[in-house]
Amino acid sequence: MKRASRHASRVSHERWLVSYADFITLLFAFFVVMYAFAKAGEKKQAQVSQAIDSAFRSMGVFKDHAGEHADLIDGQTGPVDGSPQVEPVMQDDVESPAKARDDLKRLQRTLTSSLTTAIANSGVSISMGRDGLIISLREAGFFQAGSATPEPGTLAVLKAIGGALADSGLDVRVEGHTDNVPVHTMRFDSNWELSAARATAIARMLLEVHAVSAEHLSAAGYGEYHPVASNETAEGRAQNRRVDLVITPRTRIDFSLAAPRAGADGAWKRITDPN
Repeated sequence: MKRASRHASRVSHERWLVSYADFITLLFAFFVVMYAFAKAGEKKQAQVSQAIDSAFRSMGVFKDHAGEHADLIDGQTGPVDGSPQVEPVMQDDVESPAKARDDLKRLQRTLTSSLTTAIANSGVSISMGRDGLIISLREAGFFQAGSATPEPGTLAVLKAIGGALADSGLDVRVEGHTDNVPVHTMRFDSNWELSAARATAIARMLLEVHAVSAEHLSAAGYGEYHPVASNETAEGRAQNRRVDLVITPRTRIDFSLAAPRAGADGAWKRITDPN
């Protein structure tokens, strides 16, 4: 009995220190790992920031100022990857909004003079729109109803347009439009298909007469969803059945104070072309 009581008196009441020490060690390790992740995140953020900054400067969107693009990462200056600092190349060939507007105004006067007959017959109209100069080819003068095959007189008009656009470097977007009367023929099941086919046919002819190079040309079909007049009258539907040649400069500008399309606010807008 004496031996048992003597052994029991040796029981330690400080074993909790072992668990406490383990807890403190794990907590310290946790904060070390969190700190390491935080430092790695700062470095990656700086790398992403420099990459975005370099991309915009090379596009000429931002002007460069000495000393503004020096990055500080881990106490070091210069690029993240250690490569030599390269000064961004500014795009000096991007036109100012005023010059682009004047160039398109000059083109409008030239085309108005060369297409006098077509304009007088109401087959062609030329106007300045939100995206640039718009040359509208009305269905009555260039297509049979429900057909995407251009009439023979189309070639002469496109050659005149091509002569004015020669070596201009302007972009041309060919847009097909229809009225809201449903179409259903052996070839076209909808106005979408008819408008797209007409736009493609005119684009192909522009390439054939060398009016514009392929990299500056695009075609799209909008069906009945971009009308310029009411579809409630025959005259309005006739105006809506058209193919628009939208001529745009490298600098995107809102040219009209009251643009015919939704979303125009009358302000001059400039967006640098990324190409």
